[in-house]
Amino acid sequence: MRSVDNKINLQQKDVFEELPNFNNDFFDLCIVDPPYGASTTKKWNYDGNQKLKGFGGDWKLTSEVWDLLSQNDSFQSTYFWLKELKRVIKPTGSIWIHSTYHNSGFVNVCCQLLGLEIINEVVWYKRNAFPNLSGRRLTASHETILWVHKGCEKKREYVFNYEESKAFFSSSDLLKEQGKQMRTVWDIPNNKAKEEMQFGSHPTQKPLRVTERILTIAGVKNGNLLVPFVGSGTEMVAGLKYGMTVFGFEIENEYYNLAKARLEHALQDTRTQLFQAI
Repeated sequence: MRSVDNKINLQQKDVFEELPNFNNDFFDLCIVDPPYGASTTKKWNYDGNQKLKGFGGDWKLTSEVWDLLSQNDSFQSTYFWLKELKRVIKPTGSIWIHSTYHNSGFVNVCCQLLGLEIINEVVWYKRNAFPNLSGRRLTASHETILWVHKGCEKKREYVFNYEESKAFFSSSDLLKEQGKQMRTVWDIPNNKAKEEMQFGSHPTQKPLRVTERILTIAGVKNGNLLVPFVGSGTEMVAGLKYGMTVFGFEIENEYYNLAKARLEHALQDTRTQLFQAI
């Protein structure tokens, strides 16, 4: 799907195969909600003598601990897409990565190995989280979002809309006070508005309110937003409404069609709003 004005670029292709086609320093912002088990046709082949910088020295992937990790698709795919995102994101841009305990360790380790500096670790507190029915563990009521940038030895240039984040207010957030600095714990209910579900849903679909807050903090008007794993299209819809050109990839036919329908609807709404403003 490509809109007439090229504001929307949604492709039903494997992001692992398409990312190398983008130029360096192209995107202003990237929002990643990766699948736990990456669906891809890509074959992970690492040179046995390859060294990775991190943790005070170079590590060989064939040493005991990294050899174990190198056999894990989640680690390998995370390392690959983060390496590519570091290349295609601008020095002034940043990457926001959703994670849970299933993949947050891999994401953190890969960021350190690649020299991606973690600006903040955000805890999204889901006050209305679904209860644990088995009664065998604590109720999962939060997710982690990492805000990272390329890292720079001399100067940190990433976009931070400080005044906008400070002024941000939502009546549903019992923690954020208007006029006060944004904290790293966000109280955002997990329920979605009716219009967010009108074309269907995705198992891990995030509320628009989460992405809207990310855009408040790091969005760039008229900039380029990349969503590597589109899912239901929430991040692309939010980016389009914010005024960014959105790029995304989704290989599953069901979710590609869902995202496409949501984006077409959002594009129509956006154009109507522009017409009314003229």
